[in-house]
Amino acid sequence: MERTLLSVAGDLAFDFDSAPGGGSTSLQQSKHQPMELWETGVGFIRSYPSPMKLSQIASSLHARLENGNPDTEISGLNGIEQAGPAEITFVANPKYAAAARLTKAAAVIVAKDFPVIPAATLRVEDPYLSFARALELFHQPLRYPPGVHATAVVHPTAKVGRGAHIGPYVVVDENVEIGDDAVLLAHVVIYRGVKIGDNFFAHAHAVVRENCRIGNNVLLQNGAVIGSDGFGFAKTSEGRWHKIPQPAPVVIEDDVEVQANSCIDRASVGETRIRRGAKIDNLVQVGHGSQVGEDALLCSQVGLAGSTEIGNRVILTGQVGVVGHCKIGDGAIVTPQSGVANDVPAAALVSGAPAVDHKLWLKYSALLPKLPDMARALRAALRKD
Repeated sequence: MERTLLSVAGDLAFDFDSAPGGGSTSLQQSKHQPMELWETGVGFIRSYPSPMKLSQIASSLHARLENGNPDTEISGLNGIEQAGPAEITFVANPKYAAAARLTKAAAVIVAKDFPVIPAATLRVEDPYLSFARALELFHQPLRYPPGVHATAVVHPTAKVGRGAHIGPYVVVDENVEIGDDAVLLAHVVIYRGVKIGDNFFAHAHAVVRENCRIGNNVLLQNGAVIGSDGFGFAKTSEGRWHKIPQPAPVVIEDDVEVQANSCIDRASVGETRIRRGAKIDNLVQVGHGSQVGEDALLCSQVGLAGSTEIGNRVILTGQVGVVGHCKIGDGAIVTPQSGVANDVPAAALVSGAPAVDHKLWLKYSALLPKLPDMARALRAALRKD
């Protein structure tokens, strides 16, 4: 069996027991090997952006460069009003066309049909998406070298793939399986029986509860809790609440991100499932037994009661609440602070509490300020009668 020493920042040194040919491996601490020190001194490697020529950026973004010098050096990106002569910016909304004409940026990422402006333009299909990709060119994520901190606790039965970074005070319980290139930062806790795929990244204080299953390329932000108990209680004849066991796991498919302090509850039967590509914002509650579809967006403070079904590409904007057992069809959008009490058809746009068709809600909203005058007029008419 091949043995490889891995070490991180100063006081970290562990061995992976690995069979020839690779694959998931058991993780064991090296108590006797000398420790290798990383010059970073803090357990990560920062990659600082280097200037790029405008022509390189255009090529990376598959953009058409107009009215600009391809050899102009670009050091970064900024907002339309803040960008300087060595930076690029973007305009996705036509209402900022005037600002684009006055910008000091070296170049502006715009749509193909955007009007001509004095600055150089990078014309693309989708300016917002291209701006996001341009940011990636200059701001690579921190890289965490493989190794395990001396304060981490990894159960002997746990299997962790190659290249893992296990930070301070992390706990990995028995019979856990984690794929290659995982990063678990300080105080992450993985309960027993959890199965996790490759490229898992968990920020500090994220928790994955027992027997949950997580796919590849999943990102948990700080304080996310996967698999906490569903809110299930049965009232006894004495009027007390009897806790209903919640043994069924949460299943998170590939390419999902769960942001800070969101909770996805486990179920009493069946499972709670977050499908591929879904993105869940901060402070979201997903109730037990719910299903969230592919590429759905759940914005901050959304609350799903138990057994809710959210379709593919649904967008629930901030503070939307959904009553249990409701179904929201594919591609539907629910506007902020709406309360969904009934099923929503596919591709619908709904607003209000209870949520109704958005155009109907606009009529409601237009009438609301007039209600006091209408009530006074009605009372006066009744008095005359």
